[in-house]
Amino acid sequence: MKRTFIGFVTVGLLMASGCAATNAEPTQTAAPAQVVKADDTVVAEARVVPARSAALSAATGGAVVEVLVRLDSKRQAAAAAQAEANLARAKAQLDQLKAGPRQQEVETAQAGLDAAQAQLAKLEQGARPEDVSAAAAAVAAAQADLQSAKDGASDEQLAAVQADLANAEAVLKLRQADYDRVAYEPGIAARPESIALEQATNTYLAAKARYDELAKGPTQAALDAANARVRQAAAQLNGLKAPPRQADLDAVKAEVRRAQAQLDLVKAGARTEVVAAAEADTAAAQATLDQARVALSDTELQAPFAGVIAALNAKIGEQVALGAPVVQLADTSEWQIETTDLTELSIVNVREGAAATVTFDALPGFELSGKVLRVKPLGENKQGDIVYTVVVKPDTQDERLRWNMTAAVAIAPAN
Repeated sequence: MKRTFIGFVTVGLLMASGCAATNAEPTQTAAPAQVVKADDTVVAEARVVPARSAALSAATGGAVVEVLVRLDSKRQAAAAAQAEANLARAKAQLDQLKAGPRQQEVETAQAGLDAAQAQLAKLEQGARPEDVSAAAAAVAAAQADLQSAKDGASDEQLAAVQADLANAEAVLKLRQADYDRVAYEPGIAARPESIALEQATNTYLAAKARYDELAKGPTQAALDAANARVRQAAAQLNGLKAPPRQADLDAVKAEVRRAQAQLDLVKAGARTEVVAAAEADTAAAQATLDQARVALSDTELQAPFAGVIAALNAKIGEQVALGAPVVQLADTSEWQIETTDLTELSIVNVREGAAATVTFDALPGFELSGKVLRVKPLGENKQGDIVYTVVVKPDTQDERLRWNMTAAVAIAPAN
């Protein structure tokens, strides 16, 4: 509550008045008596406050894991790591689009175009003379094989295989006679005569099979196979001689156009709108990472300036609510004197820069000179009065001052 005095008021009375106002609760809400000194000096109760102070609260909720004050940040750290990975992926995709096609990709597309163009040129030029000659020779060879199959074996071939059969039969008779002489001896199966007879028998059977095959002439299957080879060779020859079909030309031309478009697409690189979309994705990933980092930093309570901790309202393991004051921080290297009980009737006589004298209840006989540093323009309703805050900056500091010490301030009138 503001105090004003008439006439000759001693410093001791001012201090006692300040203590009474500080230590006792008001018993009524009526406005204080408005009394003005003869020289219009304004006197008010005040308290010592730091030049800078802050009530620090957490920007997020969580459990305290360290004092001073760090909240459990595993979830925020994981989110930041994921955001960093997303940003890295978005940047890589953007860099890939901006880098353009690799040389290998261009060469692959060029090779595809070259192959399609070569196929088209080959189709348009038709068969080479040497290819036609080779195909004609293949037809002649197939026809000769067919005729040979139809004619069957010649007399000379039959005579030759018949002679082979007769020779094999003669040898078989000799080996049979050798075997018969020792047929009743023990271990006949292991004797040379038995082995020689078996070999002679196999040779005879093979010779007889060759003779029988030639003697009976070609089979229908052999004739069919020879005819098929003739037709195939003739078809290949006709295909070489015939002009290309329009459908084949159209198909190869379409392949040339496709290969050319693929090459152009590779050389052109990414479209502008695709790059713009990738840039937007990168920007969005960067923003998400920034938000994740902010959320991670919010788990640590950091002082906005250097000072001392006047109050700490958190213990390890406790839950801290969002916005709840945790630390009261103050810069105690510089003190100010603040009063909040100057009514609208008194504040009109106070100007910033006005001289002021400050006395302290706890330091009898001690006073500090100073100046009005600031007059807050907004008044507040206090017990029915509209009161204004005035801040006085002492000309000198004293190490005995403490936060919220009671004081009395005498402010010289405005000129």
